[in-house]
Amino acid sequence: MRLQKYLASCGVASRRKCEEYILQGRVRINGRVITELGTQVSAGDLITYEDKVITYEQSYVYYALNKPVGYVTTAKDEKNRPTVLDFFKDTDKRIFPVGRLDYNTSGLLILTNDGALTYALTHPKHHVNKTYDVKVSGKVQAQSIDQLRKGVVIEGKKTAPAVVKITEKNQNTTRLAITIHEGRNRQIRKMCELLGHSVLKLMRISVGEITLNGLEIGKYRELTENEINYLKKIGGLDV
Repeated sequence: MRLQKYLASCGVASRRKCEEYILQGRVRINGRVITELGTQVSAGDLITYEDKVITYEQSYVYYALNKPVGYVTTAKDEKNRPTVLDFFKDTDKRIFPVGRLDYNTSGLLILTNDGALTYALTHPKHHVNKTYDVKVSGKVQAQSIDQLRKGVVIEGKKTAPAVVKITEKNQNTTRLAITIHEGRNRQIRKMCELLGHSVLKLMRISVGEITLNGLEIGKYRELTENEINYLKKIGGLDV
């Protein structure tokens, strides 16, 4: 097994993050610092990450969190802001988020220690739909909706077509349900701002068919077996 896959399987972090750790020289095999991606792990090898012994993690956990505004989607923050892992202090597993939600964005965030699933769900080829409840300033016109549905150019690259519906509107604000499968940085905000509508509130309400299901803000729940199998299926993993 490749080292980065082994680390992810042990719940250290997602596979991509584990690749970063290896390149940074933070991982050792039998006391030797490894910086080459793809290094093979053999039975009996002693693997350490930041001098902590890493053993194979076979017991996986899967959670859905209703993330509040004001939390970062990382394990640690250089500005000492609260992180989403602060809600899981009673969990003894090394879990990590699947994807990200911005500091000022709330809603559904999936967390797990299953590195293979995290890698699969965040890989661009799988086109996992994510739906957001978006409140923007101003009255959104039909022409703007059509532009979002066709794709708009952000930082020189056109976005994939979005599914967009107006769910509520008045003189000063409009609420939209926007579904995208890309995961570009602050994408929903940039899409709306490009058309002249600043985002006042942004909440992710679903990932594929997984929803908050009445989960209160700041609370989390375990995913059901059906939900876990569904995520594995859309991620191209064996169920």
